[in-house]
Amino acid sequence: MRIISYNVNGIRSAMSKGLVDFMQSSGADVFCFQETKALQNQVEPYLFDVAGYPHQYWFSAEKKGYSGVAIFCKQKPDHISYGFNDPAYDNEGRIIRADFGDISVISVYMPSGSSGDERQAYKMKWLKFFTDYIHQLQKERPHLIICGDYNICHKPIDIHDPISNKNSSGFLPEERDWLDQFITNGFIDTFRVFNPEPHQYSWWSYRANARNNNKGWRIDYCLASDHFTNQVKDAGIMQEIKHSDHCPVWVEI
Repeated sequence: MRIISYNVNGIRSAMSKGLVDFMQSSGADVFCFQETKALQNQVEPYLFDVAGYPHQYWFSAEKKGYSGVAIFCKQKPDHISYGFNDPAYDNEGRIIRADFGDISVISVYMPSGSSGDERQAYKMKWLKFFTDYIHQLQKERPHLIICGDYNICHKPIDIHDPISNKNSSGFLPEERDWLDQFITNGFIDTFRVFNPEPHQYSWWSYRANARNNNKGWRIDYCLASDHFTNQVKDAGIMQEIKHSDHCPVWVEI
């Protein structure tokens, strides 16, 4: 199973830049999208059918043009779960899950705290809720692959300038500690199993020619539960793909 996770920063915009052609040539079995910023009826589904992904599942935010996640598949999943089943956390459209046998693939878009203290506080509250949700889910679905935009750089190697960004949302000590504990308690950062080198990022600011200068952040992950330790075949980042301010990340199980 080859899974590609991609924050498209608006799926309609990405489609206008060649997203569908990329999907058709990608060889992926499953696409996990984040920040779709659209409703399902705002795109032409047959375009994705032609690309080889006839099974399309969306969980959009209540606010138009905001957030939203989706999973597109070649094969029909056994089950789809939309949201957390908690109204307090589901209005922003941040999680969707597809079950294939005993494997569950999650597309998640974690909140950003970069807009200010109030949103940062919400982010930390959300992360605690997410941890509790995943721990509960693991009792029923232990074979999890959690793909998406985590909006957190785990370690200094994951950000172009760790010193000047030490007080920036996305690289705060409490955020990094959360991600460290989350991984330690039963998950694999699949990318780092195969790619220990620096300067590999998945998001770049639109400012100051950051992408061309590769001044980026690695905030997109495919975390697999440690049940997959001997089944993760490869993982990577597609820095050359440019439909968004993010690029795709992938894992092969």
